[in-house]
Amino acid sequence: MITKKNLYINRDISWLSFNYRVLQEAKDANVPLFERIKFLAIYSSNLDEFFRVRVSQLRNLVRVGKKTKKELDFKPKQTLKDILKIVAKQQTEFTDIFENKITPELKSHNIFLLRRLDLDADQKKFCEDYFQDHLLPFAQPVLLIKNKIRPFLNNGALYLAIYLKPKDNVHANFECAVVKIPSDHLPRFIKLPTTSPDRHDIIMLDDLVRNSVSWLFPGYDIIDAFSVKLTRDAELYIEDEFSGDLIQKIKSSLAKRNVGPASRFIYDREMPSQMLFFLRETFDLESIDLVREGRYHNNSDFFKFPDFGLQNVTNIDFPPLDYPLLGKDKDIFAAIRAKDHLLHFPYQSYQPVIDFFEQAAADPQVTHIKVVQYRVAKKSKIMSALIKAVKNGKKVSVFIEVKARFDEEANLAWGEVLEQAGVEVHYSFPGVKVHSKLALVRRIENGKSLIYSYLSTGNFHEDTAKIYSDFSIFTADKRLTDEVARVFAFLETVTLPKQGFEHLLVGQFNLRERLIALIEQEISNARQGKKAAIILKMNSLEDVEMVDKLYEASQAGVTIKIIVRGICSLVAGEKGLSDNIEVISIVDRFLEHSRVFIFCNDGNELIYLSSADWMLRNLSYRIETAFPILDPKIRRKIKSLIQIQLRDNTKARILDKTLSNTYRKQKGRGNSKPYNAQTETYNFMKQQTKIK
Repeated sequence: MITKKNLYINRDISWLSFNYRVLQEAKDANVPLFERIKFLAIYSSNLDEFFRVRVSQLRNLVRVGKKTKKELDFKPKQTLKDILKIVAKQQTEFTDIFENKITPELKSHNIFLLRRLDLDADQKKFCEDYFQDHLLPFAQPVLLIKNKIRPFLNNGALYLAIYLKPKDNVHANFECAVVKIPSDHLPRFIKLPTTSPDRHDIIMLDDLVRNSVSWLFPGYDIIDAFSVKLTRDAELYIEDEFSGDLIQKIKSSLAKRNVGPASRFIYDREMPSQMLFFLRETFDLESIDLVREGRYHNNSDFFKFPDFGLQNVTNIDFPPLDYPLLGKDKDIFAAIRAKDHLLHFPYQSYQPVIDFFEQAAADPQVTHIKVVQYRVAKKSKIMSALIKAVKNGKKVSVFIEVKARFDEEANLAWGEVLEQAGVEVHYSFPGVKVHSKLALVRRIENGKSLIYSYLSTGNFHEDTAKIYSDFSIFTADKRLTDEVARVFAFLETVTLPKQGFEHLLVGQFNLRERLIALIEQEISNARQGKKAAIILKMNSLEDVEMVDKLYEASQAGVTIKIIVRGICSLVAGEKGLSDNIEVISIVDRFLEHSRVFIFCNDGNELIYLSSADWMLRNLSYRIETAFPILDPKIRRKIKSLIQIQLRDNTKARILDKTLSNTYRKQKGRGNSKPYNAQTETYNFMKQQTKIK
């Protein structure tokens, strides 16, 4: 019997289940060794952000206490306890994967990760010299004295907590000190000298500091040392966004981000309880702040693990495929005028997008360029093209969303650069994020003004386009371009467009309502005995209204298949509630980022691509865009690509109330031939490249 309590999976618990799927990749023996190491880094990086954003908010709710409990549909304190329990279990598994799976496999490739007691005489001298030459300026040793000396622990920085005792005083009490591990200034992995050219010895910076830390405390005997790390609240908490200078508020808040309250204190699980108690009192920590991990923290540094030029330890390369119809030597506007074009990154090259802006910047017939910027590369060819366009006399308008979390500072900096170059820059709305991925080029042809548009599920970011899976459309179809122009008019003037949106689904206007109407049409068709089915692909599914509507559709007999990379609050496959809903998640070499909504519509399929996940924030508090695929050939191609994902039996996990992340078909079981969606997608796109 389904009750109100278990209709939905808590979004934070579901997110932890997603991050466990990342950890599964790290322990999968079929994944190349160095890719598994990267997944350890991804898991750790994800968890850092989770604690800085989500857990910090929960902790604040716990502190507020009874005042808000009646307004919430969950208990913050219990949720926080559940989170810490799950994370502790995952961290134990993380340590096991690293020590008992990754490390032995590294040894099989003659890569040895040494600790200080493993060093030979030459290596020990190397470490001592390295410490003297490179670490001393950054070490910052501090002897802790409760209620008197309590240093500020930098957000995300690594420290050694030292357990020590004064020399020549057998009656003295044990004392504690902290020493910073300067991984923000020095490499985390230090290559050591070896006697054999075929052997690779490495020591982590943490252990190199451990080796020589006694030099920093000459009057003490070092009993032991344990790594610790403090994570701080990263939320900006901008008050009253509807008044005052929003940009200045964000700038002021950014300066405070790294000095916010603690959201997590990570410590080595081998640390003695009395030492932990002392540190907890010294740094004024609560029990809900404490998270046990292994010997090493800041494991996102595994992104920088040296590869020593080894072969067969990384993924087989999938070089991005060219799209000849929009090649550099082509007239890109003539090609778009002839028909719509679909690009699928990272399987295809991102170069046509860069060429689109560079050709627009140089083309004397182009008069206007408009772009929504949410996240862009640090060295962005697209932004450079916009600056060139201004120099060439074009009118360039860029809407910059400065509230893109952890990209606020970068976006503000780009805004200043663009403004100085003469670009007309528009910034965030109070209370609303702009998350649409749109661009528009206006061109004069035969005395008439024509609009060319680019619509995408992903950002204008050349770097993430190499690893994020996204769809993009180039079009000159007036049904779409006229409405894209209306979106930009609204962003620039904050004036409601006189005409509505017939084809585009736009947040703050018709997005939620139209999505609900599309589901209701499937419900109506099912009840009338017509063909009724829904296929959805997105990053997160959390909005209660949309989940309820999918439950209703399932109960009406609509067949629903969903691919969700991250959060999924919907409970799939429950008798009487969601019998007709199947949900899978694919975590693999590329990050599944595209959003695709397919509605059967009694055989006359409607396909939308979108920037929007089905979350409350996306559907109610953002300007998102979902755009219909009007070209029948492109519709068929997208449907084929989604069907490839639905057939995956190597990376697809089943999402249900158990949160067990069971592989759809366990490797080595059954008679099914392994079918990897991302590999098959690349093969499909490669074949499509030959078809013009």
